[in-house]
Amino acid sequence: MRIRRTVALLAAAGLVATTVQLATASAAPEASIASASTITATLSKEATIPGTAWMTDEKSGRIIVSYDDTVVGSKLAALTNVTQRFGSQVTLEKLPGVLSKRISGGDAIYTGGYRCSLGFNVRSGSTYYFLTAGHCTNLGTNWYANSSQTTLLGTRYGTSFPGNDYGIVRYSTSYTNHPGNVNLYNGSYQDITSAANPTVGQSVRRSGSTTGLRSGSVTGLNATVNYAEGTVTGLIRTNVCAEGGDSGGSLFSGTTALGLTSGGSGNCSSGGTTYFQPVVEVLNRYGVSVY
Repeated sequence: MRIRRTVALLAAAGLVATTVQLATASAAPEASIASASTITATLSKEATIPGTAWMTDEKSGRIIVSYDDTVVGSKLAALTNVTQRFGSQVTLEKLPGVLSKRISGGDAIYTGGYRCSLGFNVRSGSTYYFLTAGHCTNLGTNWYANSSQTTLLGTRYGTSFPGNDYGIVRYSTSYTNHPGNVNLYNGSYQDITSAANPTVGQSVRRSGSTTGLRSGSVTGLNATVNYAEGTVTGLIRTNVCAEGGDSGGSLFSGTTALGLTSGGSGNCSSGGTTYFQPVVEVLNRYGVSVY
């Protein structure tokens, strides 16, 4: 079955982002150094350009501002105009490809003509649900286990995108096979017993229905990403690759759930940058837990 795509194919260009330190000739005097919150507030007000993202680097304290292949001409000039005001406090970084939602924890889930990935199975008492990306649950109410859409998994219970990027589906009482684990795509599964917020440098793995199991590390927290379809804040940034259809899939470390695949740039042939919705926020929002 040919899956419709709502975003353009990502470019297969090189992986490692090129970092350029802005010239400091026009930087403000040291006495006028701005706080990180002031810089990000300015970016949110004046530089919410599709194809851009930013976060605070915990080690250096600098704000890392990223932009993709679509930010050129007047868009790049506008972005540069804002970032230059803060001199060496901001690092401007080029990402290969296009920042996009990963539409198309593991196993594939379907609605209409779309495919995404299941994140984590969760429950509240004796009621069972699964989590996935909000840009996925925005697309349809009923979700299925197969592309022909004859095996009903459940019905959308809640969704949030943009702003956040999470959704929750309540399992149908007729579908009872929903263990609390993640598909490792090697014939085995990882049991998930807890959830936590990640730390920078932490080793992580991601499971998705397009590219299977991939690994990497957390490179940043509380990132803002400006997709063409809207802005999402508070995301986890990693160097784990992802592709279309991996949306909603699981980010985890050992037995601990960490996040849901939101989007990114690059691919799994050459590498890329991927952003994740923190899962603890979603569990708290709906009063559910992993099991």
